[in-house]
Amino acid sequence: WPNMKHDLQAICNQCITCKQAKSKVMPHGLPRSQSGKDCIFVVVDRFSKMTHFIACSKTNDETHVANLFFKEVVCLHGLSRIIVSDRDMRFLGTKLLFSIVAHPQANGQTEVVNRTIATLLCAIIQKNLTNWEKFLPHVEFAYNRTVHSTSSYSPFEVVYELHANVRANIKKRNEQYSRQANKGRVKVIFELGDWLWVHKQKERFPIQRNSKVKPRGDEPFHVLETINDNTYKLDLPTTYGEKFDSRMNPFEEGAND
Repeated sequence: WPNMKHDLQAICNQCITCKQAKSKVMPHGLPRSQSGKDCIFVVVDRFSKMTHFIACSKTNDETHVANLFFKEVVCLHGLSRIIVSDRDMRFLGTKLLFSIVAHPQANGQTEVVNRTIATLLCAIIQKNLTNWEKFLPHVEFAYNRTVHSTSSYSPFEVVYELHANVRANIKKRNEQYSRQANKGRVKVIFELGDWLWVHKQKERFPIQRNSKVKPRGDEPFHVLETINDNTYKLDLPTTYGEKFDSRMNPFEEGAND
């Protein structure tokens, strides 16, 4: 079928159901299903993009949601090393990275999936709105069968290793993203013995930075140890504390002579 993608795009552009489901209007909350559910617990694997859509209720407590997570996700895939949560609950023995309150972009992976769920449900359920829970497994299956641009394969193919070169495709695409993001940036690496200006952060030093006319930096300090290309141990006074994070600039000796 020559030009199949173009022809399918043209058909979708003429589909009234698709146009209505993909409206730019912000969607409202889900109607209560026939079994009393009124929200969807979304779990997304960042690497494979595989998802699980679990119907639940806004009144479910932490214990119930944790049990759902164990039953529907952990029993299939094992415990995650890191979970990015929207600050709604706590999980079992796993490192938590909380997204920022009222800032869904910080958990962008799930937010993209949420929009896709809403679009698919709108296209499928149409008139009988309380039937959305019935179609949720079908939506999950369709999503996990869809090819993603990052890996060039569907989540099912990535998770079940149907293609050996998935990692190579993802690595190549991530390198492209990295090159684009770092375009124009100059990498600066400091050596042992270098002098660095330390910029005082307002949050750590409120007294020293309580006025706009006060110096924003402190005297330069020696580099004692290189932890990595972005982290250095400096010859700092005890007032800074053992773990001090700050922006640093190289100091040119003789600049004030």
